[in-house]
Amino acid sequence: MAEKKRIYIAYTGGTIGMKPSKNGYIPVAGYLSETIKNMPEFFHEDMPDFEIHEYEPLIDSADISPQAWQILANDIQQKYHDFDGFIILHGTDTMSYTASALSFIFESLSKPVIITGSQIPLSQLRSDARANLLNSLYIAAHHPINEVCLFFNNQLFRGNRTTKQHADGFSAFVSPNYPVLLEAGIDIKNIAGKKQRTVNTRLTIGQIEKQSIAILHLFPGLDWQVLDNLLKSPLQALVLLTYGVGNAQQDPELLKTLKEASERGILIVNCSQCLKGSVNMDGYATGHALSEAGVIGGIDMTTEAVIAKLHYLLSQDLSHKVVKELLTTDLRGELSSSF
Repeated sequence: MAEKKRIYIAYTGGTIGMKPSKNGYIPVAGYLSETIKNMPEFFHEDMPDFEIHEYEPLIDSADISPQAWQILANDIQQKYHDFDGFIILHGTDTMSYTASALSFIFESLSKPVIITGSQIPLSQLRSDARANLLNSLYIAAHHPINEVCLFFNNQLFRGNRTTKQHADGFSAFVSPNYPVLLEAGIDIKNIAGKKQRTVNTRLTIGQIEKQSIAILHLFPGLDWQVLDNLLKSPLQALVLLTYGVGNAQQDPELLKTLKEASERGILIVNCSQCLKGSVNMDGYATGHALSEAGVIGGIDMTTEAVIAKLHYLLSQDLSHKVVKELLTTDLRGELSSSF
């Protein structure tokens, strides 16, 4: 009989391990571990062995930060040789940001890392947590995809391709520009997952630190003084959420402001407000004008992936020119090079 796989579960916080109280669900140290001990399905013979590490203090996902990403990456690096796979339990609100950031920080991943959570705590009757955690453990042990993934509602996604689409539904996540990796139905169905042999090599991780990044959502009637004030602040990068395939108003004041900021060394990345599709600044004159002003096309990356990638790249000892080049280079499957 094959030796059971060992999976490390890092519980960072989030709804999945919360306890009901008179004021609503609250995080309670040890509650998740005790709840799992009383659920025999997690100890079925087909399930892997696992070890749970609860972070102290537990982090609300709204409070997640680059510092927390680094701590999590360091933790997994230290445990890397002792386990066959890793599950990260995380709040849903910023789960896609964490999945994207970790995909960049882990520079030589050869084991599965699956981030999951739930919309209802594990201890509750109608919780989605049981299926999400059971499937994540089972997949990490028996159907490993050696990249940073996100599992939710019977689907395994590439982590840096996801975005949260539903505030309180079980189908909380979607991967708008990349197919799901696996589907957990009656059988585990491989859709776009690349199966590789799990290798116990050394995990190399990069450093990530908080950077000065902002997002501006364009809309009709936006006062360009707002943009000008933003770009005059100590900003390293601006993510511009534009219309359609990357279009913006044909306004000389806008283009002048963007060009001057770009020449000062501020990275300006063009992402579409649309959920699906790709930025193509050569498609329309309005988009081309942005390109002429020094704006960088975000291709089909999610906003979460762009933010995480900027934090990561700006934390490395790289020249401005190299950072610009890498922003449009596929590093971890976060963008489609065919566009």
